[in-house]
Amino acid sequence: MEIGSRIRDLRIRKNLTQEELGERTDLTKGYISQVEHDQSSPSLETFFDILSVLGESPADFFREEPKDSLVYHEDDQVTYLDEEKGYRLKWLVPESNENEMEPVMIDFAAHGIFKTFEPSPAETFVYVVSGRVKLLLGEQTYVAKKGETIYFHATKQHQLVNAATGRSKCLLVATASYL
Repeated sequence: MEIGSRIRDLRIRKNLTQEELGERTDLTKGYISQVEHDQSSPSLETFFDILSVLGESPADFFREEPKDSLVYHEDDQVTYLDEEKGYRLKWLVPESNENEMEPVMIDFAAHGIFKTFEPSPAETFVYVVSGRVKLLLGEQTYVAKKGETIYFHATKQHQLVNAATGRSKCLLVATASYL
């Protein structure tokens, strides 16, 4: 186990710079960099201070994490069907709602509509695989056809709607707090 790279990964996940971590532990940015690159080994007291700021217990820090799969198969995916609104939602990555990004495939029936979302800090990317998809964003309307994308900050009420006469399909990737 490379302690420095684990500390760097934790720091990045906590959205801290080396300088911010240094300030919170009374260490210099340069020393934090040396620790992260395994060029210096912190004392136990310093190591525990770093872990405390990063919100990690020593037991969790040294626990070997199971190897996560990087490839997800179709049978790993979870599907939800809303016949009333006319769409099928497929979560492409299991438990992705616990991650920063949540990729889903939405398959719209003719006249299908996805649920309405209230404003949030999420960023959303939509790639139209087939058909046409309409985004209602506040008072504005945007339409994208096969091969086109929509990218927006979800700061207004929004909804995706099938804009084609037949079926439409889109890949949607949203940051946390969307779905």
